[in-house]
Amino acid sequence: MILRKYMSILGIGSAQIDLILPKEEFQPGECINGYFLIKGGVIEQQLKRIDCDLVMADLSSRTEKVIETANILTSKQIESDEQNRIDFIFRLPKVLAASAEERSYYFNTRLVFDEGVISKDQDFITVKED
Repeated sequence: MILRKYMSILGIGSAQIDLILPKEEFQPGECINGYFLIKGGVIEQQLKRIDCDLVMADLSSRTEKVIETANILTSKQIESDEQNRIDFIFRLPKVLAASAEERSYYFNTRLVFDEGVISKDQDFITVKED
């Protein structure tokens, strides 16, 4: 049991998060209704928060910019091998340049625990012109 605890602190067998979106293409100002799927690891872990950033990647200048961030503070205990679903509602900014060859968008999600490493997920989206 102690070995499992230290493995999860190092990130081996810790809980995982996956942002599930209803589709991949969105309009500026559109409301996205999805959910976070949290899968428990080999031992129980205490959640601290979920951070989800909307990031714009500019491939021509090789830069990334966080557009907006959604945070969910929680003190939920995730049991081993348990699955939890937490609703995700996010409104895209009304003024948002469309995705292009040199510009892309993605949600960068982090599951933060009281102890252990951070579990991450990345989901690309396409922003279409109105």
